[in-house]
Amino acid sequence: MQMTDLLARPSASRLRWYVCGLLFFATTINYVDRQVLGLLKPSLEKELGWREADYGWIVFAFQLAYALMMPFAGRLIDWAGTRLGYAVAVALWSVAAMAHALARSALGFGVARFGLGLSESANFPAAIRTVADWFPQRERALATGIFNSGANIGAILAPLAVPFLALHYGWRSAFIVTGAAGLAWVLLWWWFQRSPHRQAPLLSPAEDLARPPLGTLLRSRSVWAFILGKFLTDPAWWFYLFWLPGFFDRIYGLDLAHLGLPIIVVYQASTVGSIGGGWIPAALLKRGWAPNRARETAMLICAVAVTSVIFVGTAHTNMWLAVALVGVATAAHQGWSANIYTLASDLFPRAAVGSVVGLGGLGGAVGGMLVAPLVGYWLEWSHGAYAPLFVIAGSVYLVAFAVIHLLVPRD
Repeated sequence: MQMTDLLARPSASRLRWYVCGLLFFATTINYVDRQVLGLLKPSLEKELGWREADYGWIVFAFQLAYALMMPFAGRLIDWAGTRLGYAVAVALWSVAAMAHALARSALGFGVARFGLGLSESANFPAAIRTVADWFPQRERALATGIFNSGANIGAILAPLAVPFLALHYGWRSAFIVTGAAGLAWVLLWWWFQRSPHRQAPLLSPAEDLARPPLGTLLRSRSVWAFILGKFLTDPAWWFYLFWLPGFFDRIYGLDLAHLGLPIIVVYQASTVGSIGGGWIPAALLKRGWAPNRARETAMLICAVAVTSVIFVGTAHTNMWLAVALVGVATAAHQGWSANIYTLASDLFPRAAVGSVVGLGGLGGAVGGMLVAPLVGYWLEWSHGAYAPLFVIAGSVYLVAFAVIHLLVPRD
């Protein structure tokens, strides 16, 4: 049976979008667990006596673990398969998230954060590999954009749930409740997910190639395009995720009870950007564009849109202008992210996708790991001067686009 016949089957089509929904929910939980600490940062700084530099090193611990584990996580997902590998990863990061409730010092939070980084590193290798398993090329950017929008939904749900839990039941309850959600997801994933070759064999056997050695991947220009693109742009997203609550607290005086609405608006915009960024290349492909040209056009649009955040420093007296500028930038980042991830699924055999995403995740985590302590020390030294940080965050995407354009082979 030809691939076009299989794609025409309504049951197969529905099934792969159900799988995409599960990826969306896993990514949502992933980002809820990441953001809890950032939302509690102003309160914990007062209760536990942290400095900005202490928080920077806690973030560094997460990034270090994420960076160390990323290449191994990708290889493990390729070896174990997404059903088992993804389930184990989500179970482990859920336990690590709940372990934050046991911390009593910056060191304790650093240890819990390290465990969270180790286990959360598998999310994107597993999700992108699942998309490669279940979706044909023309739908991958859209599927990636949809599941990747879970990052934004998680960032919206967190400021709704975390302040309520912390104010009514104590800050420890926020870590326990959000961590437990991941364990519930594991049960659903294990029951529902099956091999696409048994339930909906959407891809041709020719695509199912042997997993290439790591050395072979590292000699590929396309792999380095992905790694360097992530290295340059991921730190900007980590900056928003971990420091945006502190920015609104310091600049606009928003405490834990009032942080929710601005954060929700920012990440609601990001949801639109994630899905829209995945839709652009799909629409261009339908018009007959070559895959690489369609993807690079979408990425250039996003890289230009991100520059809006450069002007946040001029909005000190207008919080909602700052929210709008950051919202446009985070939306553009997520559109960029949906397309850069398709580099891995479009340019490499499915058996290598997890490994390539792991290497790119390593690049992004190393970038974030290097930036986190510098941001903390800068904010201490400059007494909270966020404006230069937003200028850098708005500029790096055009540099990353140039690097990718030079390294990725033309169609």
